[in-house]
Amino acid sequence: MVSGDFYEVVHGRRDVRTGFLPDEPVDDAALRRVLEAAHAAPSVGFSQPWDFVVVRDRATRERVAGLVAAQRDAFAASLPRARAEAFGALKVEAVLDTPVNVVVTSDPTRGGRHVLGRYGRPEMAAHSTASAVQNLWLAARAEGLGVGWVSFFDDAGLRALADLLGLPAHVEVVAYLCLGHVREFAPEPELATAGWARRRPLGWAVHQERYGDRALPGEVAMTLLDETVAAIRPADAAAAAEARDRLDRMTKPRGSLGRVEDLAVRLAGIAGQCPPPVPEPAAVAVFAGDHGVHAQGVSPWPQEVTAQMVGNFLAGGAVVNAFARQLGAEVQVVDVGVAAPLDPVPGLLPRRIADGTADMTTGPALTRDQARRAVEAGIEVARDLVAAGNRCLVTGDMGIANTTAAAALICAVTGADPAEATGRGTGIDDETLVRKTAVVRQALALRAPDPADGLGLLAAFGGLEHAGIVGFVLGAAALRVPVLLDGVNAGAAALVVSALAPDAVAACVAGHRSAEPGHRIAMAHLGLEPLLDLGMRLGEGTGALLALPVVQGAARALADVATFDAAGVADKDA
Repeated sequence: MVSGDFYEVVHGRRDVRTGFLPDEPVDDAALRRVLEAAHAAPSVGFSQPWDFVVVRDRATRERVAGLVAAQRDAFAASLPRARAEAFGALKVEAVLDTPVNVVVTSDPTRGGRHVLGRYGRPEMAAHSTASAVQNLWLAARAEGLGVGWVSFFDDAGLRALADLLGLPAHVEVVAYLCLGHVREFAPEPELATAGWARRRPLGWAVHQERYGDRALPGEVAMTLLDETVAAIRPADAAAAAEARDRLDRMTKPRGSLGRVEDLAVRLAGIAGQCPPPVPEPAAVAVFAGDHGVHAQGVSPWPQEVTAQMVGNFLAGGAVVNAFARQLGAEVQVVDVGVAAPLDPVPGLLPRRIADGTADMTTGPALTRDQARRAVEAGIEVARDLVAAGNRCLVTGDMGIANTTAAAALICAVTGADPAEATGRGTGIDDETLVRKTAVVRQALALRAPDPADGLGLLAAFGGLEHAGIVGFVLGAAALRVPVLLDGVNAGAAALVVSALAPDAVAACVAGHRSAEPGHRIAMAHLGLEPLLDLGMRLGEGTGALLALPVVQGAARALADVATFDAAGVADKDA
């Protein structure tokens, strides 16, 4: 027998931050029932590593609130400007708005040396304590009590909190919870309502038999690539038409915004609504990978520069970082195929498929499976960034010799001659350009994949960063989020996207026209007109980022500018 009440409680559980009734006390009997439910949680080896510190004293809570405020300010200072502005509008804790706080702690030594299941995994004590937190939360919801989880404590903050509560040195804080009666429970999580983040669909999280084959029970498992392609739909013609009509009725001469009006219509078609959401916050994903074709002398830069530049991105010292700071955007670096080892640091996503590609002049650059997995890594990055609240994605790339691979992809899809599509990349001399062009020609002579076979194209010539960008674009398109394309590497990836899912190109906005000749060929083939032409060829996402304000302005104008009727202004065509 299925209990509907249980599922209602589970789905109605909320992390409550607002709407508490601070003057309405929590009944001792109700609090005891909640704690009993928490204490009934499962634990590793039945060690029951948790304890509960009930905090009612106003003075103690005021000191905790001071600790939280300092941590909040530090977190805000670490955010890109657009995210910081959104964060400033959020309430993140209710330490003083609730009559009682409960601190849930974990003792990793409880039960001695021979706790079943904890051998070799001491962190299982904290994991068990998390189940007690969840029981407490669900029981509180059943009692009609709201719970908010306060997590703004770094190591120094946790030490200060431990001292304040008199915790022994070996006991760690797992959760600081605020309990109280509320006016009402929100229909969805407050962070979702505020647009800070989205809920990930269950289908993203359920895998059948092995990681990557996703399907809900009773459904046929699909690869992430197939699932994503199946979800992509054409641009919404009705929303685009509504946007065009609104632009014609806005308080300005018809067509006076030029191509910005076309961009606004495109954004409405992508989103499927008019006006579309303003594409902010934005995040640029810099996909990084190395290339076996570097051995053919196509670049004067040593291959080690790829890993060195990744370090520069992560340290905030590259051009893409400077432009992103100016625009309030986030920079995320994705290692899909760097040949050198990289230390795990904040801002780096370890998604390495291989230590670079093979030399495309002696064999395929990738196996078909490697190409697919790199594409799927890009899809995951797009999904995660959108779920985290970003409303615009920007492509970035890093990989010494990647313009050689890009030229081969462009020629393979468009039929262009290598002499027309191969450029100087990082600024090579005439002799190196001749060699680079010959290398592209040689690779194309060795194999000729079907231009409609996206994975075959990537396997033959592509870089792992190209494959990652392909997935990034597909993921954005499936979620109806605009993706700003950077230069020639993004253009080559977009050609592969058009082979895998032609409708996905509608989600793309060409940020700028690269000085690389292959980029013009790619954009013409795709029917995309870049917004800017500044003679740039750096990559990293730099040109696309500079176009971001134009994209945001187009959406903002469509949403904010009054129509003639609404403003009471006479229309000359009325």
